[in-house]
Amino acid sequence: MNSIKYILASLLCVSLFSCEEVVSVDLETAPPRLVVDAGIDWIKGTDGHHQVVRLTTTTGYYDTTIPVVSGAIVSITNASGTTFEFTEDLGTGNYVCDNFVPELEQTYVLSVVYQNEIFTATETLHSVPDISHVIQDNDGGFLGDEIEVRFFFQDDANVENYYYVRTEAPVLAFPELDTFSDEFFNGNESFGFFSDEDLEAGQTVSFTFHAVSRRYHEYIRRLIENAGGGNPFATTAATVRGNLINTTNASNYALGYFRVSEADTLDYVVE
Repeated sequence: MNSIKYILASLLCVSLFSCEEVVSVDLETAPPRLVVDAGIDWIKGTDGHHQVVRLTTTTGYYDTTIPVVSGAIVSITNASGTTFEFTEDLGTGNYVCDNFVPELEQTYVLSVVYQNEIFTATETLHSVPDISHVIQDNDGGFLGDEIEVRFFFQDDANVENYYYVRTEAPVLAFPELDTFSDEFFNGNESFGFFSDEDLEAGQTVSFTFHAVSRRYHEYIRRLIENAGGGNPFATTAATVRGNLINTTNASNYALGYFRVSEADTLDYVVE
């Protein structure tokens, strides 16, 4: 009987140590694609002159370094024909413009020339309501055990509005993204919010509240779904395509999105 116990104990030890073994799966790596991060934001109270477009490429699943793109030609042209050139901060993949002129309801066209191919995208800069006030609720959350912070705004009844909110807080490892439309509160006062059971007095919650296009609203919503929406059992969705078009070779599409938006910001210190 003792021999059986020793054998079972040995098997258990082997099993436990085996669970710690790292499994590395050989994966096929597709040819790299251009990735365009072109979020042009006009923050209320600023002139909006300084803007950055970041260019990188896709890479292997196990790679820890994101390859940056140098040597591209980047520009944005408005509907009046004025072109704003973006110059690379050499070796960083960041293309910078310091004389951009944002105008509400103006349409802009992004152009990226990379490896003899031309990528373009078009967006319109929509106005965003002012954040009017903020309320803290110490009994927030589904179970009433979280600190909840709400910011309020007045929706415009004459326009079909789409909103995008980026929230940052010390309790978040990464910014929290959310998107919604005014379908159910058109013309009324509404709010965005953040709550967390680990939020404490003295910590700062930062909201950036954007007005965006319907297409960008759908793009962000699908990205959130693609990430599982917080569900660890969700299946991975298909590749999410943005609004960039390769006018030279349509099959070699780029990833990412060209967005132009007005945004209001709020930094709230939890009480």
